[in-house]
Amino acid sequence: MPNTFITPTVIAKTGIAHLYNTIVLAGLVWRDFDGDFAQKVGNAVNVRKPASFTAETFDRSAGATTQEATEDDVTITLDTIANVTAAVTDEEMTLEIENFSEQILTPAMEAIAQKVDGDLAELLVDTATSEGALASQGAGVASDAIRAARTTLSRNLLPTGDRNAVLSPEATGEALGDPLFVTANQSGSTDALREAIVGRAFGMATWESQVFGHGAGDRGQADGVAFHKSAVTLAVRPLDTPKGVAPNQATVENYKGLSLRVVYDYNSNKKQDEVSIDLLYGVDVTRAEGVVELDFGQGS
Repeated sequence: MPNTFITPTVIAKTGIAHLYNTIVLAGLVWRDFDGDFAQKVGNAVNVRKPASFTAETFDRSAGATTQEATEDDVTITLDTIANVTAAVTDEEMTLEIENFSEQILTPAMEAIAQKVDGDLAELLVDTATSEGALASQGAGVASDAIRAARTTLSRNLLPTGDRNAVLSPEATGEALGDPLFVTANQSGSTDALREAIVGRAFGMATWESQVFGHGAGDRGQADGVAFHKSAVTLAVRPLDTPKGVAPNQATVENYKGLSLRVVYDYNSNKKQDEVSIDLLYGVDVTRAEGVVELDFGQGS
């Protein structure tokens, strides 16, 4: 049974705060979350796109035409459970929560954040058009690539707000050496975004993420992407607590569009106590024209 101090509830509350402050891409894309709607892996949810209208010239004699809000639904399958299960000793469960977080919880949340951001990175790169992939025309200058991406997004009628560019570490190095990049005055809404900010140029905030690059372990095989927030959607749903454990051995915590389930249990096969932390989610494209791949020449 869990220690009375470090309980699943304490782990979940602390863990979800760590996750919220660690994740980068998930904080920049369109989000869909319903904290009261429990789901299981493989189920699907319908996500509404933002409404669209058409402005018309007013004719006083005919009067105004009332328009219905045009909202398209996108079906997103909740097909992924990001999971970290760690063996814990009695000594580890009697630690202060700060020590437990440093030794186990923070690395676990970083792993889940990398998993979610990695899936989003792959989706963004796969969605980007071939036109966008040629954004920098081999110039290898960050400002050239960002300017070209801005042009593409504007021609595709994406709103000027909520545009972001996310770069690989190598592309970030190029951007930081480009004199046309302006140091951002804004800070992000989370620790991860505040730490990841590179600058702001040509109407886009620019961020760094380790999930992009051309290495063997990089998920988004590109120097980076520029995109509007509405281009892809992350849908998260809370998982049910398992029926095979006592009520005080499992909990679900929701916070700002994220949901963690924590289960503390005994593994009879391995004869050890384990803490399992998982998150159910799905990602999909909502506006394909809202993504441009950035080419800084790092992959050649």
